[in-house]
Formats: sequence, structure tokens, C-alpha cells
Amino acid sequence: MAGPYLQQPSFLLATLKADCVNKPFAQRCHDLETVIEEFPAKELHGIFPWLVESIFGSLDGIIVGWNLRCLQGRTNPTEYSVALDFLDPSGPMMKLVYKLQAEEYRYDFPVSYLPGPVKASIQEQVLPECSLYHNKVQFTSSGGLDLNLALNPFEYYMFYFAISLITQKNSPITHHISPSNSAYFILVDTYLKCFLPTEGSVLPPPSSNPGGAIPSPTPRSPAVPFTSYGMHHTSLLKRHIAHQPSVNADPASQEIWRSETLLQIFVEMWLHHYSLEMYQKMQSPHVKESFKPTEEHVLVVRLLVKHLHAFSNSLKPEPLSPSAHSHTASPLEEFKRVVIPRFVQQKLYIFLQHCFGHWPLDASFRAVLEMWLSYLQPWRYAPEKPPQTAELLPRSVSEKWAAFIQENLLMYTKLFVGFLNRTLRTDLVSPKNALMVFRVAKVFAQPNLAEMILKGEQLFLEPELVIPHRQHRLFMTPTLGGSFFSSWPPTITDASFKVKSHVYSLEGQDFQYKQMFGTEVRNLVLKLAQLICQAQQTAKSISDHSAETMASHSFFSWFKFTPSEMNGSYTGNDLDEIGQDSIKKTDEYLEKALEYLCQIFKLNEAQLTQMMMKCGTAQDENGKKQLPDCIESENGLILTPLGRYQMINGLRRFDVQYQGDTELQPIRSYENATLVRLLYRLSSALNERFAEQMDVLCSREDFIGRFCCYHLTNPHFVHKIRYSPVLKDRTNQNWGPRISLRFLASYRTLFSLLMLYFIASWFYIGPVGCTFIILFSYFLYAVIMTFFFEGRKPHEH
Repeated sequence: MAGPYLQQPSFLLATLKADCVNKPFAQRCHDLETVIEEFPAKELHGIFPWLVESIFGSLDGIIVGWNLRCLQGRTNPTEYSVALDFLDPSGPMMKLVYKLQAEEYRYDFPVSYLPGPVKASIQEQVLPECSLYHNKVQFTSSGGLDLNLALNPFEYYMFYFAISLITQKNSPITHHISPSNSAYFILVDTYLKCFLPTEGSVLPPPSSNPGGAIPSPTPRSPAVPFTSYGMHHTSLLKRHIAHQPSVNADPASQEIWRSETLLQIFVEMWLHHYSLEMYQKMQSPHVKESFKPTEEHVLVVRLLVKHLHAFSNSLKPEPLSPSAHSHTASPLEEFKRVVIPRFVQQKLYIFLQHCFGHWPLDASFRAVLEMWLSYLQPWRYAPEKPPQTAELLPRSVSEKWAAFIQENLLMYTKLFVGFLNRTLRTDLVSPKNALMVFRVAKVFAQPNLAEMILKGEQLFLEPELVIPHRQHRLFMTPTLGGSFFSSWPPTITDASFKVKSHVYSLEGQDFQYKQMFGTEVRNLVLKLAQLICQAQQTAKSISDHSAETMASHSFFSWFKFTPSEMNGSYTGNDLDEIGQDSIKKTDEYLEKALEYLCQIFKLNEAQLTQMMMKCGTAQDENGKKQLPDCIESENGLILTPLGRYQMINGLRRFDVQYQGDTELQPIRSYENATLVRLLYRLSSALNERFAEQMDVLCSREDFIGRFCCYHLTNPHFVHKIRYSPVLKDRTNQNWGPRISLRFLASYRTLFSLLMLYFIASWFYIGPVGCTFIILFSYFLYAVIMTFFFEGRKPHEH
């Protein structure tokens, strides 16, 4: 009987693999649900690793799995609904997890796929401080040097779920997919709400045996040290999973072990890609970046941060009596109290530091910015609601958040300085960049927030001599990432010591703190204010230029019937394509940001007004952009670093124009090269053949003469040749009246003519009639232009 029974799992696995090829997705999930309900745990044990991999993909990214990150209800409603139901915390997959959990099965997870700092630590035989890895590291059964983690079914499932966000980077994601609407994003939110509830307690797992209980994994024994870095190498080998004590029914661990495990896995897989030592090394520009988070990754982390704030803020008010607190507080309530400082703060800080220093200088940084701002504002996720009468007024930050701000001081101050340094290198004329400056300034300008940050800085800078009894103590924090049930030092009541402990634990004892409200950062803010003024003037110049262009160009300019663009030197900006509304938005964002910065840093209004006047008077009389910042030398003008920055970001430009014959300009990207050459030959032949006749026509004093003079000559080019001996000597061609046909080589012109002929054929006008309409319309346009611009003069430059 033993032989056939042992063959059942492989037969079941083979059947399920065949179903993946032959059956539709919904049918496969229904069959899996039936298998999970009817088969015993011993047989399901053999298919569990394959099933997890087939859902979340392989660790090397080759197998995509269900591709939950691209699965959306709008595009695939049936598969989306089936997948969410199957993976729901009360769905078939979690029932399978709990069924295997009851039998205490273990599954191997390769250490080589863990985040970089964890993998390096374990491979060096140093146990990481996070209790998630304790008593789990073991060698492979083959006796090689590869290491595995022996995980219980719940841990194994969540490891694969969390790491699929990282390993499946190369999966085909189209641009129209919104990460926040994907099945993966919804599942993250569902698991957080289930295992880290803001109301009530964690729902108990379903039991396959009536009256039975699903045991929790081994409680984290306080005897196991959690500052394991630097321990003797042989100690790692003694922490084999087989030597762990037997599972017992600890009521506290039974209540929240899944909550703690879920949070630790999410934090380790999503945030622990940079250790403090690695982060300090990454400050060098010569060090190659080891891990690059994606925008989707950051959005998921923001979801985690927002929920943890809500979870922590749902903590019940403390009783007045300390003795009553010790008897009535549940493990879940105690977990809420320490969840952010103990499990998240350090790893999130290093993660944000890396993003601020290495993220591309483009609009995608908005995701990182919003995640940072979400962490800085836990009051947004507090259960209490602001008074309805004060909805239109800025909500003042309550004093009860002072402790959070002080214990997260670097999150506010050092990252703000990092944001300033990024902003000084970006183009603030762009609406998206202007919006980011506005968002940060608005958050930090909330009433009472700047004062509390300043108070935190004062506590940190408080001389140590003021409190003699603290001089012998080292600034240490409780172990970050340790188990909730491990020993926890007594609460530190001294506010100054708390702030110093926070700063030195994140940056080290030798850290040189840069005050947010000090002189150095204030100078950076003044530079930013100056750039904001310059960006406002630049946006105004672009707006004025766009308005002038729209006013001076008629409907026919869209068809390239006028060659004026060939002589223009304006290079434009992305605002030209966005439109006037976005230009106004940019100006509004920058104006409000400047106002908020003045509120935060108490900037001198007279100094700011003088700076704005200086920026305003720096514009030339035509409202165009001034030249980049330069210095004069023997060899002419040389760009300064500020001038290079201005040119790179499009804030200022040199007025470079083509100085030769407009007919001989380089072929543009919007022109057909073959047509340009053919039309040039044709126009040259016509000009050579009818040169004398055109001279006679242009010399007439009547309307015909004025008409021909306007449309057959290029006054701007003639003016340049006439007053430039160099150009006069180099130009051998006739610069009198001539015909120019190059505008017909524009793709836009060709497309316009094609559309006109298509419309004409639709109304049965015919090609001849359409040609007549075009020529007659252009003739009317030429006559009007002749009358209105008869005395036009070439622009002086």
C-alpha cells in the first residue's frame, strides 16, 4: 500500500501541470479549489512549491506566473475576479497554507534570492538581526555551499508574494496599466487590512480539524540575541532549523504571529536592499548602483506606509493607571505601539536616502516624493476628523505629534535638504517639477510643523553637559527588526536623549548634523527662491511668445504656407506643447511654493522683493530669455557653472540664428529630403529663368509691385547681407526677388494637402476644384498680408 500512495503526489502534480496547458484559467482555479478541499495535507505538500511558483512566478523571473502586476479588472474582469477570490485571506490558497501549517511542513527558499545585505550577511555566516531568519538557515541536502531558509508554509507563501514585486521586473507591462489598479496592489492592501487590522483583532485561521488550532511557528525566544552582527561565525551553523524547540500554544504568539511575520517579510523584501554601510558607500559617485527600485515598487511601499500609520494610530488610548495598562493591553495593541520605530523606520530611511540621491531627475520622482510625504504626516491617517468649520483653513499639527517628529527628525530635516539639492538641479519651468516643489512646501508649511521640527533640532543640539548623568551612556536604540516577543529596553523618557539616539542610530556616532533652519540650508532655500523667480519669468516669456505666435500666424501657417519658421531662433519648451493652461498652473505652483517657503523659513520680504525685481529686470525689452551666465576672457565669453546649469535646463539660451541663405539650411526632420532637393532645383531654375521679370515687377510702385516685393523677397536676409561684409563676400547667389518652394517639402504641408483633397473628394469638388480653392484662398491671404504688412522692417537683433 505504501508504494502506490507515495506515487500519488507526483501523479497529482502531473495532472495539475497538464491542466495548466489544456484548461482555461477559471476552470483551473475551480479544480484547484476542489483538490485543496478533498486531498489530505500529505498529498498537497508535494504540489505546494509548484503551485506557489506557478502563481507568483519563479525567483529568477523566467516564469511569469499569473502576472498579477498586469492583471486588471478593466481589461480582464473574469481572470481578475477569479484570481482575487482564490488568493483572498479566506480563499482556497490560504486554506491550503493553513492546512499545511497544521502539519508543520518546511520548504526551502534559496538565500541567493534574498536582498543584498541579508544575502551577504548569511553567506559570511553572520546571522541578520531580523528574527525572521533565526533558526531557519541550513545547508542544502546535497552538501554544497548553497544555503537555504527552511520556511513554514505561511512564510514561504508570503516570501514569494512579496519578492515577486522585485523579481518580475522584466514582465511585459504596458504603459496604459495603472499599478494601483492591478490585482497585486489590491492583494497587498487586502493582506494588510486582514493581518494588520485597524479595527478589531486578527481573524483566526480556519482549522481543518474541529476544535483544533493552527499552531504558530516557534516563538522568538528572548535568549536568542538579536544583535547578531559580529558574532562568532560558528554560531550560525548551530542555529539549524532542526534544533529549534517544539511548537507550543503560546496565546500571545497565536494572536499576532502572522501579523509580525507578514510585516517583517514585506519590510525585508521591499526595503532592506541597502544596509547602513552600503548606503554610506553609495554616496561615492564611482560606486555602481546594486538595486534600482521601480515606480511601481515605490507605490506599493507607500501603500504599506499609509496602512502602518493607520494601524499605529488605531491604538486605544492608554489607561490612566500604569498597572491597569499592563493587565489590559493586548499583544496586538502593544504591537501597534512599536510597529513603525522598531520594524520600519531605519530601513525606510536608508531606502529614501538612496532614492533621493540616485533617482533620475524627472517627473517619476513624484512617486518617491509622495511616499516620503505620507510618512511625514501620520496625522492624516488618524481616526479623529478635523472640525467641519475649519475645512478651508490649513489644519494645524497637534502637539501630540511632537514625539513622532522628534523621533523621526532626520526624515524631516536631512531628507528635506536632499530634496533641495535635487530641486536645484531640475527645470522648474516644467509643470510636473513645479508641482513637486509646491507639494513639499505646502506640507512643511502646515501650521506648527516647522516649530516642532525646530524644537527637535534644539533638543538634538542641546549640550550633553546639561545632563551629567547621561554622559556615560552610549546612544543606542533597541534592536530594529527583532521579534515583538524579544526583550525590550525600558522606555526612555528624556526627550533630548531620544532625539540623539534616533540620529546616531541611523547615521552613526560621527555624524555631522546639518541644521534645517541653519545658515547653510537657508542659503540653499534662497537659491531655490531665486530659481523659482527665474522659472516664473521664463514661463512668462514662453507664454508671451506663444501668444504672439498665435496672433501673428494665420490659419494657413499650420499648413506651412509661410517660411517664417525657417528663420526663427526660438527653441521652445515642453510648455509649448502642453498649452497655456499648464503655463498658468506652473506659475501658480511656483508662486504658492515661494509663499510657503517664506512662511517656513521666515524669509525677509524686502530681500525677496529685491530678488524678484532683479529677475524681472534681467529680461530684455522683447521679453525673451536673457543670455546664460558668462564671464569674459581673452577668447571671448566662457560659461560659468551657473550658465551651464541654465542651458542644460533650458532656463536661458544664446540667440543662435542661421546666418546663411534660408534655401540652403540643413534639411529638417519634418521635411522630405528628396522633395527639398527637387524643389530647390525647380525654384533655382525658375529664379534663373524669370529673374529679370521679377525685378521689373518688384520695382513697380503700384499694388502689383508691393505684392511681388513682399512675397518674392526676404527682407531679413537682404538686410543681413547688405550690412554684413562677410556675408556679402561669401554669398555669390542673387539675393534679389526669387521664388521659394521649400515649404512644400514639409510633411505637415503634404499631409494638409492630402486631407484637403480627401475632403474635396468627399464633397465631390474634385482635384481641380480643390486646387482652385487652395490657390484662391492663398491669394486672398497674400493680398491681406500685403496690405497689413506693407511697410514691415526686418527685426533688429
